[in-house]
Order: sequence, then C-alpha cells, then structure tokens
Amino acid sequence: MDPRQEHASLMTRRHFFGRGAAGLGTAALASLLGPDLNAATEASSGIQRPFPGLSGMPHFAPKAKRVIWLFQSGGPSQMDLFDYKPGLDTLRGSELPDSIRQGQRLTGMTATQEGFPIANSIFKFARHGESGAWVSELLPETAKIADDLCIVRSMHTEAINHDPAITFFQTGFQIAGRPSIGSWLAYGLGSESADLPAFVVMMTKGAGGQPLYDRLWGSGFLPTKYQGVKFRSVGDPVLYLSDPPGFDAEQRRTYLDALAELNGIKYEQFADPEIATRIAQYEMAFRMQTSVPDLTDLSDESPRTFKLYGEDSQKPGTFAANCLLARRLAERGVRFIQLFHRGWDQHGDLPKALPKRCAETDQGAAALVQDLKERGMLDETLVIWGGEFGRTVYCQGRLTDDDYGRDHHPRCFTMWMAGGGVKPGTTIGETDDFSYNVVRDPVHVHDLHATVLHLLGVDHTKLTFKYQGRNFRLTDVHGNVVKQMLA
Repeated sequence: MDPRQEHASLMTRRHFFGRGAAGLGTAALASLLGPDLNAATEASSGIQRPFPGLSGMPHFAPKAKRVIWLFQSGGPSQMDLFDYKPGLDTLRGSELPDSIRQGQRLTGMTATQEGFPIANSIFKFARHGESGAWVSELLPETAKIADDLCIVRSMHTEAINHDPAITFFQTGFQIAGRPSIGSWLAYGLGSESADLPAFVVMMTKGAGGQPLYDRLWGSGFLPTKYQGVKFRSVGDPVLYLSDPPGFDAEQRRTYLDALAELNGIKYEQFADPEIATRIAQYEMAFRMQTSVPDLTDLSDESPRTFKLYGEDSQKPGTFAANCLLARRLAERGVRFIQLFHRGWDQHGDLPKALPKRCAETDQGAAALVQDLKERGMLDETLVIWGGEFGRTVYCQGRLTDDDYGRDHHPRCFTMWMAGGGVKPGTTIGETDDFSYNVVRDPVHVHDLHATVLHLLGVDHTKLTFKYQGRNFRLTDVHGNVVKQMLA
C-alpha cells in the first residue's frame, strides 16, 4: 500500500475510536523497552523477553527449543558423500539411460552436451556405528557421530539454479520477498534471550562460491525486528556495536531513552508497527553492546573444547569457529542460528575441490553435535546439515580418469539432522541405482519445513501472517510432517 494511503486509512480508524485509544500504544511500547518496565510481567519466568511469541504458541509440547542450521551453499554431491552407489563403478563413462533421466530439464551448463557420461564416485565408503550408515571417507568426523544422525537421502526440491533454490529453502518460495524460516520462528515463538537477537546468521570468512544476499535471512512482510542479524568476523561482530569516540554508555542510555520517547509520540500518531520495531531494536542494540563481546570472548573455553572443534576454531570467521559460537549462542537462548558455508558448487575439478570443502567443515559440524550432546543440550537443539540441491550422476564437461564435475540436481539429494526430537541412527528414503530419482519415502522442502516446525511445537498450518488480504505461511499450502524422522 502507498504510505500516504496507509496513513489516511489509519487516521480514519483512529478517528473512529478516538484519540483516547492512543494509551494502548503507550502500553505496547512499555513491553518493548528496558527490563525495569516489564520485569513484573516476566518475574514468573525469570527472563525479560523483548520479543515475546504469539499467544497460544507453541501449539503443543516441543521437542526442540532452538535450531542450528549448517547450510552448505552450492549443492554438496550426495553420491560422493552419503548416497553410496557401488553399481556405478562398472558403468563409468557409459551414457545415462533416457529411462532414468526421463526428460528432466537441465541447466544451460549441460543442456547442450552431446552426451551424459556416468561419473561414479572415486571416494571410498564404509558403514559406521551400530546404525551401519554409509558415509564417505571425506567425512571421517561425521562418520563418528553416525548413530546420532537422521540421514535423509530422499530430499527433493523444485528449483534448479542456486538463487531460487536457496531462496526456496529459506522462505518456502522461489521468488524473493517472503520471510525466512528464522524470521517465522522469531515471530511465532519469540526470543528466549533478553540481550541477544532471536535469529543470528554467520558466514565462513573468505569462502568463495555463489553470492548470498541479506534478504535470505530477511523478515519479508513480517516486522523487521524478526529479521536475522548477521555476525561478522572482522571489526565489530555486529555493525555499529561500539560507541563512537567521546560517547560513553551513560550518554548512549540517555540518548536512546530520549529517542524512544520521540518515537513513542510518532507511534501514537500513526500506529505504524515499524516504529515499535525501531524502538525495540535500538534497545536490543544497547543490550548487545555488553552481551556480544562476552559471547565472542572465547577465553573461558577449555583446551579440550578447542581440540574437539579443531585448530581452525581459534581463527575468527572459520566454519569451526562459527560452530563453536553457534553453541555459545544456543547456550544463551538464541532461537535460530544459521551458518552459511559456500563453495560446494563443483561443476568441474570435483576430485580436488570437494575434499577441501569437507576438510573445512567436517570436524566443526561433528564437534558441534558432540559438544551439545556432552553438555546435555542436544535433546533440545535441532542441528541440520545440507545444501539447496544435489549433483548429477553424469559428468559435466569432459570425463577423464582423474577428473569430473557434476551439474545441479534437484530431484534427489541428502541432508542430515541431529538432536531436537529426531530419531537418531536412522536413514530415511532411497534413490535409484543412479542417485537420480527418489524411489522410496520422498521428502520435499515443504515437508522438511513442516517437520522442523513440528519439532519446535508448531503446527505449520497455523503459523500464519495476513498480508495483502491473504494468510501466508512458511509451507504455503503444502507440507507434511515426516513421521519417520520423529523419535
């Protein structure tokens, strides 16, 4: 709606109810300001929640309180990591049968190839744990926690290129503009922390690959206080966290109180929820000036912890360091934590590039699960690992004895989950002999979203937001809870 029209509409309704109703706005603001203003209402829980969840949420008893999503951007190759297909060894170089490809649309990178030669994986696989899960030699640390994992080999999606595919995973829709999953959870369940955001994003420093845009953790049409806050590895962990020279904390407090009062006047005039968001976000930023430096100070971590996560965990911005910070954020009540690691887009040179990505992430991801388990947090923390789609069994470009590449493949790929109410030591779904089509227990992205919400105590059909005359939800009009995943 045009802001002028919206203003006129709001003013018309305000005249109907009368100026006296403005006191309700003041009451609403009081719940968003400092702890002294809402301490009485939160005394029973022992925490001041600047962003409380919706009334009646969660819908039922949750298994998980929070989510840590390890997003491997680019599309990890399922048949080189988890989906073992030994039968392909004798078919290397032969053409992928038309009966398998079934006329699937291809990207512009392989659509004009004269042939589609099969490229079997050159990496060794073995069974691990009591569950006997197949895991590639590229993931030795992940293999050690096989009995804690629920491996889903039958994921499938709709998008065939990176940006719409990642947007689909983040928002449930391929076109940008809708709220991300972390924003939906912050909106529905609120924040457990009084001095940290409900939704935090971190990216591995220096990792090349497809670009990732801030809108991927945006709030869409939800109030902006629910968007993800990106933590950085260089300078202030969060932009503008430090006070400028000559401006101390006491002056900052006075300044914010005065600014909140001015914004409060505007809120009473216009009833714009973005003004309330602005007040709340300024207050959260003030609290973060103390909480974030404490969060990122790893001096209280033991040598054993650094050894568990690996040498990289002491280097800010690495995937391992971000995994360690994710655990610290989880301890402090952050609802949704998302780590992005790029570089999994191996259209060529896969035998050299894929081992590098695995070496960067394997120990950190496994250590996070183990660390949470040892601290008694895994049962209430859902950890998710995976990318936006998988890779083709056929080679992109020229196939040689020691080199091959793989194109994007949305029809089947693998993800894993741990903790938070999922059934450990299980493998769900099956693909055909070419890791090309799902043949048993397919799991769509909407199904995964529905299941994640279910584990958090949310009925995905009831978490909605009315926008432009329609009730929207993360799963749109789709999605089914995958019962096989549930413990």
